[in-house]
Amino acid sequence: MRKTLSYVFISMILVMVFAPFVMAAAAPAAAPSAPAPATDYTKAIVLGCSLLAVGIAMGLGTIGTGVGMGNGLSGATNAVGRNPEAQGKILLTMMVGLAMIESLAIYALVIALIMLYANPLLKLVGM
Repeated sequence: MRKTLSYVFISMILVMVFAPFVMAAAAPAAAPSAPAPATDYTKAIVLGCSLLAVGIAMGLGTIGTGVGMGNGLSGATNAVGRNPEAQGKILLTMMVGLAMIESLAIYALVIALIMLYANPLLKLVGM
């Protein structure tokens, strides 16, 4: 597990490091007498930070809910194994709890979509 996680982490870092070089386009040749226009990277920085925040929000939101669901299912399975007669009440309580936990992942998705498509910072910088 650690080896796989380290490979994923290293590949994510490599993608973030080499993505600007891959996405860079060659600038058209300008006339020698014309000065080079100043480039404003504010929009790109805001968009990049928004994408990074969306990835972190979705990652942490789904990891937390996945761990919570796993713990809930583990507890319900143990409870049914110990007391099979109470299976109906245990399953009902488990389903309600899993629905509440899943709503947290949906909230993380909603916040991520707001940061992507209705980001007020993008309107502030003129996008």
